[in-house]
Formats: sequence, structure tokens, C-alpha cells
Amino acid sequence: MSVKLGIAPIAWSNDDMPELGGDTSLEQCLLEASLAGFIGVEAGGKFPKKSEDLIPKLKQFKLNLCSGWYPANLRRNSVDEEKDNIQEQLKLFKDCNSPCMVFAEVSDSIQGDPNKRLSTRPRMDLDEAKKFYNKISEIGKYLEDEEMPLAYHHHMGTVIETEEDTIRLLENTHDSVKLTLDTGHMLFAQGDSLNILKNFYKRIIHIHCKDIREHVLEKTLKEDLSFRDAFLEGAFTVPGDGCIDYKPIFDVLKDKDYSGWLVVEAEQDPAKANPFEYAKIGYKYLTETLKSSGIKIYKD
Repeated sequence: MSVKLGIAPIAWSNDDMPELGGDTSLEQCLLEASLAGFIGVEAGGKFPKKSEDLIPKLKQFKLNLCSGWYPANLRRNSVDEEKDNIQEQLKLFKDCNSPCMVFAEVSDSIQGDPNKRLSTRPRMDLDEAKKFYNKISEIGKYLEDEEMPLAYHHHMGTVIETEEDTIRLLENTHDSVKLTLDTGHMLFAQGDSLNILKNFYKRIIHIHCKDIREHVLEKTLKEDLSFRDAFLEGAFTVPGDGCIDYKPIFDVLKDKDYSGWLVVEAEQDPAKANPFEYAKIGYKYLTETLKSSGIKIYKD
């Protein structure tokens, strides 16, 4: 088995807060991601939306498209409406041979609102949840048929946030609904990534390696900060700079023969946390820890 290492562009330019890294070019992001050692990058707001423009850019820096965020509104839209909305990104990802689409429900999300505390995030009653799971299942089957698996992303400030939310989603949706396991968001929601890995490993096809600064997390939970305030305070960082021990996680991946992507992702203010330097920290930690777990790293 071997895994592939990628990185998300959010450390260079933040799509939710364009003023963070707003002057950083896409070319700088791709160059530094490649120089840090990564062979893949997830899509971001500055990426071209047409494959004829994006593919040459990725080839220039010897990178692969290893997925990217799709913000769904299935709580409001019909399945057919969501299918229509996803077409441009679906074509781009298929053309670029992305392994999956990172899919998250953002209806009423508070993740980008600095005035809403985390405790006010949206929730569903039983009746709405059943309808939502059915819609997600339909989209999952559709994307499976399109050979672009849906990798659902549990996320702070959204309707699927906690370990309990994630388990309920997986238990009540079609097997075509896969999972992006995000170690940082799971810990932020006071959940257990190892538990999800051990019990739902067949559904996990994509992993975000996001670390947490424990003292910021404690402050966030104690003061019930907004998600935006939390990451501006420095809640997130790269593996090797936070409190998550990835060795037990990688031991499970070794046991389960995981061979997908591991993607470093950490929302930080680039003026405070130089993206290139932190990318190198994350890459070094992952390569050393993967080696200690007996996992080989695929070199493109």
C-alpha cells in the first residue's frame, strides 16, 4: 500500500476571507506546494474553472488535482437542482482526474459569520434529517455513476458537525456516500477520528490532516467563539505543530490498507503563519510518521 500527499490552498488564500492572502498568486501557491514535496493540491477560489486552463497550470508545477470543496444546499434545493448546480465542477474534476469531490451541506452554515457563535450552528429534526439523508443518497449514487465519488465533509458550523452527526449520516445513507475524514474538525467537535476510522473505514476515501492548537481550542469552547474568530485566533495548524498524534491514526490506515490521499489543510492567517514554511512542517511530520507506521508514500 502507499498513500499520496496533497495540500489545500487555503493556507495561501482564504476563500471565506479574501483579504487573507488576497495578493498571493495562484502560481506562488502551486510552486510552494510543489517545492514543499506535495504531489497534489485541492481546488480553491483562485483556480481556473475550465480544465483547458487548469490542467496546463497543474502540469507546470507537477501537481495533480486531489479534490476540492463543493458547497451543497440540499436542505433547500431539490436533487435535480443540486445536480444542475454541480455540473461545472463535476466536469472540471472529471477532466482533471480528481479522485473524489469533497461535499458538504452549507445551508444556514455559520462558518463564515463572525457574529454567530459555534453553539448556534444549524440542526435538523428527525423528519428533515430523513429527507436530507435520502437526498444525499441520491446525489451519492448519481456521482458514483459519474465516477466521481461523493466524499462528505463533516465541518464545524454546519448541520453535519459532530461525531454523532457523522455516524448518523453514514448509517442512514447509501454506501455510495463516502467520507472525507477531517482530523481537525473532528477534534474541534470533540469527536474521535480513531473511532470513525475503525468503524467506518470502508466509507472513508479521503482524509484531511488538519491539526489543532489545544489552548486555542479550549478558549474557543469555553468562550463559545465564532468559527471565524477561532481560526483567526490560530485554532488550526498543520500536522506536527498541534496536539494530534497521527501515529495511532496511521497505524489504523496501515491495518486497513488505505491507499488514498492525505491532504494537509489548515486555515491560518498567512501574515502570521507563512504558508510555505508551514507546508514544509506538515510534509516533514507526515513523511516521518507514515514511515514509522510502515506506510509508503507514492511519488508521482
